[in-house]
Amino acid sequence: MSQNTIISLVVFTCGAVVMSFEILGSRVLAPNFGSSVFVWGSLISVFLAGLSAGYYFGGRLADINPSSRKLGIMIIVPGVLFLSFPLYSPSISDWIFMKDLGVRISPLLASTALFLLPSVFLGIVSPYTAKLMICSLHTSGKTIGTLYALSTFGSIIGTLLTSFYLITVAGVNALIMAQGAILVAIAIPLLFMGLQCKIGQPEAALQRGQVE
Repeated sequence: MSQNTIISLVVFTCGAVVMSFEILGSRVLAPNFGSSVFVWGSLISVFLAGLSAGYYFGGRLADINPSSRKLGIMIIVPGVLFLSFPLYSPSISDWIFMKDLGVRISPLLASTALFLLPSVFLGIVSPYTAKLMICSLHTSGKTIGTLYALSTFGSIIGTLLTSFYLITVAGVNALIMAQGAILVAIAIPLLFMGLQCKIGQPEAALQRGQVE
């Protein structure tokens, strides 16, 4: 399997996982906070905030000698959070519920505590991989569009697969832990690929792409 294919698979999978996690988030919050418009509003807002922060920090990190090894580590972090999710999720959700902060603040606070950090790390993937592929594999600017299209297509597949099928055949915690295992599995090859960019190399590669 080529390095291009592995990177594309990573972007697609992370896109699928982030939306699947959002769908499952509604089931995580439901026992304590129901499934009202406030719960869905909180979920969507927190995921969008996390992805926005991930895009921003992903772009900043991509300017500091990006490498496939660093990318792998950044994907392992949410993978570990997903694998341990059943250990900390119920106690956090119950504690916030017991505080009785109201029908708006309670689900928003629970969503922030449980879902913000993983979504930030998953948001880092697209801008980071785009920069990594442009400067290390000498691909042109069209790579950015291709990667974001793959990420969005993965999100669509993750949403449909989870809401139409997976959520009816497996428990929420089992699905989230499976997503964590998938993230760790796709991150391991990145640790050994050896892709990296040195300072100054991206500009040279971009100029070469413009000439071509």
